[in-house]
Amino acid sequence: MSVSTSVSATGTAAGSEQQLAEFDRTTSRWGRATMLAGLAISMAGPLYLIFFTGLDISAGQLWTAFAAVAAVFAIIWIVEPVTYFPILGPAAMYQAFMIGNISSKLLPSALVAQNRIGAQPGTRRGDFAAVAAICGAAAIHLLSLTVFVGILGTWLISMIPPQIIDVARLYILPSVMGAVIVQSILTIKQPRITLIAVAMAVLVQFVLLPLAPGIAFLTTGIAVIATIAVSWLARDRKAATAAAAK
Repeated sequence: MSVSTSVSATGTAAGSEQQLAEFDRTTSRWGRATMLAGLAISMAGPLYLIFFTGLDISAGQLWTAFAAVAAVFAIIWIVEPVTYFPILGPAAMYQAFMIGNISSKLLPSALVAQNRIGAQPGTRRGDFAAVAAICGAAAIHLLSLTVFVGILGTWLISMIPPQIIDVARLYILPSVMGAVIVQSILTIKQPRITLIAVAMAVLVQFVLLPLAPGIAFLTTGIAVIATIAVSWLARDRKAATAAAAK
């Protein structure tokens, strides 16, 4: 009886691993395809303007514009994937970068879903929770856009007092970001990393930035990279060795 039970459990585990491997292959294949399709569609408009409308835009102007954008956002191209991947996982990363509004909408949704079912980020369960949460967030977003923008549109905005709109512009994004940070701290439950992240943010914001105001656009990347480096150096080597031995 025990032998048959063990064989059955082994077969079930092997079947589950095969299904998970197939899930990874499918999401990677379609994820790459949809991302490339999105890139092609987003580039179609600018390329049409350059080659078919006679705007007379030179290559030098294009590279100058690209350099201006890269000077501001290039660090984000590295920081965002490194920061989001441990929480979202590979499948949800494809969704997130295709949909957008990651830090203000999709990441909070994933964190709340993971916390609600007790799933740790970086695990299979956490990855599936992130995928489901992003699907739900995108569906609600489309529904709300249809109702409040497509149907009601400017009428609703005209009914809101300007003072409320000004308050929303000032405080909604910081409140969302604050909620994301608190949710991340509660979900990950790593006091040492939390203290390091807070210390790095304080040092960059109140020490480094006043000394070098020209790096204002790089402060987020500097804080994230410094937190990663210091956290790795201050890691619990005994715990890491024990976990690797299991």
